[in-house]
Amino acid sequence: MLNAAEWAPVFLSFQVAFIATLFIIPPAIAVAWLLSRPRLRGRLLIETLVTAPLVLPPIITGYLLLLLLGRGGLVGGWLHSTLGFDIAFTWIGAAVAAGVLAFPLVVRAVQLSFESVDRRLEGASRTLGASPWDTFFSVTLPLAAPGILAGSLLGFARCLGEFGATIVLAGNIPGQTQTIPLAVYSAINTPGGEQKAMFLLVISIALSIGALVISQLLTRKKRRART
Repeated sequence: MLNAAEWAPVFLSFQVAFIATLFIIPPAIAVAWLLSRPRLRGRLLIETLVTAPLVLPPIITGYLLLLLLGRGGLVGGWLHSTLGFDIAFTWIGAAVAAGVLAFPLVVRAVQLSFESVDRRLEGASRTLGASPWDTFFSVTLPLAAPGILAGSLLGFARCLGEFGATIVLAGNIPGQTQTIPLAVYSAINTPGGEQKAMFLLVISIALSIGALVISQLLTRKKRRART
């Protein structure tokens, strides 16, 4: 069994994944809705930028984030000099790295949900005098809600497993930025750490598979509702 200090990566992973998912959901919904519009200009460019973190090596993504958010970066330097606030090598940096890597997955899942909404229902709402915003919040968003929840769970699972970008931007500091994947990496590189690594491995698999199963169930429910 693990002691309190060894449980810290589990609790930190929950904190990082929850905060990261919470903050990427609103922009993911906005971007997904734009990409679901058939006449959107610049669609290819937006899709390329959104999908880029999926095809770039995570370490490269983490290094680019470090260049931007580190103390010597444009954003990180301003935050440090003006507010005394640091992102790099903190748990917030771990959340940022996880959120950036999970963002494309959430956008894609939510986009598919928006595309499955019957456009005739949106048109009927507009003909009854509803504004575009009213139609979005009263018709489109409720119908897409199962897909949004499924995408959020998928993003949460991705955040739990993030390693490459996190270790570059946030480091591997026990009790501060060491999430489950980083703790497993440290354990397997420490003599006698195999038992700890195996225990954390089981926890990580259980959490990730659980989130994926719930996401798949919600997706199937959405498909059955459509048919």
